[in-house]
Amino acid sequence: MRALYLALVGCAGLTAGQHEIVKVLHVAVPMRDGVRLYANIFLPGEHVRAPALLERTPYGKSETLNANYEAFLEHGYAVVLEDVRGRYESEGDFDPLHQEVNDGDDTLNWIARQAWSDGKIGMVGGSYRGIVQWKAALSGNPHLKAICPVVSGDDDYRDRFYSTGGAMKLGGRLEWMAENLRAPGFVPDFARFVLHLPIGTADVAATGWTSAMFREAAAHPTFDAYWRAISTREQLQKVRVPVLAVGGWYDNFSESDLDAYAALRKSNGLNRILIGPWPHNMSYRFANTDFGPGSSAPLRTLQLEWFDQWLMGKDTPLVSTPPVQVFLMGANRWVAERAWPPEDARPMNLYLGSTGHANGLEGDGVLGDFPPRRGARDTYVYDPRDPVPTRGGAVCCNPRVFPWGPMDQRPVEQRADVLVYSTAPLAEDVEAMGPVQVVLYVSTSAKDTDFTAKLVDVFPDGYARNLTDGILRMRYRDSIERPEASNQGQVYGISVDAGVTSNVFLKGHRIRVEISSSNFPRFDRNPNTGAAVAGETRLWKATETIYHDHEHPSRLVLMTIPAKGAGLVAGANGAKRRGMLR
Repeated sequence: MRALYLALVGCAGLTAGQHEIVKVLHVAVPMRDGVRLYANIFLPGEHVRAPALLERTPYGKSETLNANYEAFLEHGYAVVLEDVRGRYESEGDFDPLHQEVNDGDDTLNWIARQAWSDGKIGMVGGSYRGIVQWKAALSGNPHLKAICPVVSGDDDYRDRFYSTGGAMKLGGRLEWMAENLRAPGFVPDFARFVLHLPIGTADVAATGWTSAMFREAAAHPTFDAYWRAISTREQLQKVRVPVLAVGGWYDNFSESDLDAYAALRKSNGLNRILIGPWPHNMSYRFANTDFGPGSSAPLRTLQLEWFDQWLMGKDTPLVSTPPVQVFLMGANRWVAERAWPPEDARPMNLYLGSTGHANGLEGDGVLGDFPPRRGARDTYVYDPRDPVPTRGGAVCCNPRVFPWGPMDQRPVEQRADVLVYSTAPLAEDVEAMGPVQVVLYVSTSAKDTDFTAKLVDVFPDGYARNLTDGILRMRYRDSIERPEASNQGQVYGISVDAGVTSNVFLKGHRIRVEISSSNFPRFDRNPNTGAAVAGETRLWKATETIYHDHEHPSRLVLMTIPAKGAGLVAGANGAKRRGMLR
């Protein structure tokens, strides 16, 4: 396909200094195996050599630029938008789990050879467009100088297909496929395809044809050599470029975004992270929740400073600020920290007590400072034919089909298969910032089952706002690499990774945890048979028991910040300073 050269003479309002913006469309970028990818290139003028910002996308490169990308051009950057392999104009077969390291490397080398390029390249974009930045960084390409992945995570197993507890992120994965990979003329039905059994063929129900990507993922439910070979997390030592990561507390990838930051910060002090009160599309607006006028962020300004520092050699304010900028929900302000988790965060144990039944009303299951002295247990029946419905949270990828974010959990808490444990109204604010763990002592009548946990902020009027949640598939209670069947009726101590959060539980509010065995379709249903889930069509009921007493101290573990004044963090000199996002 012949490249098309166009000079924009002010009709789009694009100028870079005194130069006209030049765009070059449908440019072939050769890969090492002969496949050609196609890119649109926007230059900040003719006869210039400029640093480039690259976005690689499976969603269709644009022939026009929005205001965000215009800002890059006006700042003197070339912008390259490329269709990834097998998508839109680019040749080849779309193989997202395996293609992006080499294709990213080849694209970077091609850009560096162009007459308009000064050889310095940064990468931008969110979701898949952020994932490919990590993959390109793994190549060690010398022309890549900095990246800014947004809502992208760092692990294909734990982020894109499964959870840290081994259950498949079914609804989000199938919905993304239905939105992007469906056969021509096929009309997907979310309510039907998430219920399809066996799960291993749900790709056809969601898209109208077979997906090699989905079939491979379903065939590897454990974190085995297949996943290890393609995992960014397992190869983070190869990432040598500065990383400005951006995520959201209600996004599917926030936990991995923070894990990657913490791991890289140990070896590379150049990295930074920003987490706001956002879902996957980075919106700060929700139907029933307002986090205040400061809940947005000047992302483009921060990106310009980031790339000016590393591609243009300018000293910018960004690199002198604390490297962790997080939004503190409840208090509704930004906080700056020097580390994640925060250096002064300490675990708070809240023990399950009394009964978790009676539909979550005040006076039912309690969370307290000490485990009950007497033996106590709660029992419920988990029926995979009638799973607990997902209600908001960190789901993906179309809120009109699969609603996300903060929502009132009281309708879920009315179910007999949801146990609810709450503190008394708080006498003072409790600031929680960090990972959330729920330690449970459990038994089941099944050979395999799931246990879920959800952290909830309960307002004085009863509104129960979800913050974060997680799941553990019992066969993975010791490791997602080595599944092991459960002995029916045996009591096990388990730990449910319930994600990460940053929230002030205000005075008069209550801290709540919900315990159950399903959160569907955020996670797939465990059929309770003990067989491989991907091929199972049988659905059996399971009787689940939660033990909470002195010998079985089931508890919620929050990382909390000692009272120090809202939004204050320790500076390098030991003084306190207010964390602010510019």
